[in-house]
Amino acid sequence: MRKFWLILVALTLVGCGGLRKGAKMKPRDGVVFYAKSYLGTPYAYGGNTMNGIDCSGLIYQAYQKQGIRIPRTVTELRKKGKRIAVDRAKKGDIIFFRTSKKRKLTHAGIVVDVRKGIPQFIHASTSQGVMISSLTNDYWEKRYAQTRRLLKK
Repeated sequence: MRKFWLILVALTLVGCGGLRKGAKMKPRDGVVFYAKSYLGTPYAYGGNTMNGIDCSGLIYQAYQKQGIRIPRTVTELRKKGKRIAVDRAKKGDIIFFRTSKKRKLTHAGIVVDVRKGIPQFIHASTSQGVMISSLTNDYWEKRYAQTRRLLKK
């Protein structure tokens, strides 16, 4: 029985150590890993923590935890990286939307997966907090504006 507990403790410590190794992940995987750690976090305008976060705060935190410095606002983020076609989107790319009647970009998320050529993205929804959505969703499809690549690899 004692051996069982020692093995269990050892496996737990190894498993927990794996979470701290996020900085050693490939940048795209690390950004997605950290973004997903916010799933379920409530929306808070200007928020930047697990207590409440907005869309650009989520992107900022995910990239920062991977050691990549980026701007904090959607307005500034849209000026960074290279604009790409949505059908070339990869994990870690940023997808932008126009959610108001104004022409400016107002919402963004991080591509977490591409299924059959359709990006799945994580974002901070004002009504449901941090969640994963698909570009096939009518709401997001109609409001899609552009995709940008900040990560080279």
